[in-house]
Formats: sequence, C-alpha cells, structure tokens
Amino acid sequence: MRETTEAIVGAVTGPAASPRGLLLGRYDDQGRLQYVGRTTTVARATGNTIGSHLTPGEPGHPWTGWTFSAGWGTQSALEVHLVQPDVVMEVAIDVALDSAGRWRHPARAHRVRTDTGVDQVPLFGE
Repeated sequence: MRETTEAIVGAVTGPAASPRGLLLGRYDDQGRLQYVGRTTTVARATGNTIGSHLTPGEPGHPWTGWTFSAGWGTQSALEVHLVQPDVVMEVAIDVALDSAGRWRHPARAHRVRTDTGVDQVPLFGE
C-alpha cells in the first residue's frame, strides 16, 4: 500500500544542482533530524527543479559524519552531499517500515512543497 506524505531533504546523491537521488528525514520529538529513507532515481528535469531549491549543508548539519549504505546488504558507503534541511518534498511511500522505523522501500519524489515548512512535516515515527 502506498500513500503520499512529506519529508525533508537532508542530503542528495549526484550533483546538488541536479540531484539523482534524495535522502529524506523527519524531525523526532527531541528536535533531531532522523533519516527516514531515500528516493528512487529522480528524472533529470525533476532533479533540476529540486536542485534550484537546495543550498549546501553548513557546518553543524545534523547528519555530519553519518554514512549511508549504498544498498541493501552491501558494505559500500553511498557518496552524498549534505544540503540545508529546509526543503520539503512530497513523496509517495510504501507504508512498510523497517525495525528502526524507516521506510522499507524507496520513496518516489513528486514535487517540492514550497507551501509547506519543515515544522509542518510529520514527526519521525508518525
């Protein structure tokens, strides 16, 4: 079962000006940005649109020092670029969660939600 929801872009794969994938997060009830999942590969035109809203991550980014797995069951780390966690995306998700409360399957990026602030995104675990 899939549903549409919002998440915050915290990092990208590929160039930040035209990302190929998005790493998504939501704040928890303690105010920490938690990783919830990543998207499938985004189309180049969609990536260009998203990239125009992104700014590079600043020192003290919530995910500084984190590593992300390149794939299920692999030891390889994914090369990511941190971005300021101030862009909200509408995504389609499979409602299945893993044991950490993250989306089990990749999300599908729909659109940037310029009308929605990060404080309006559901909390991690909701």
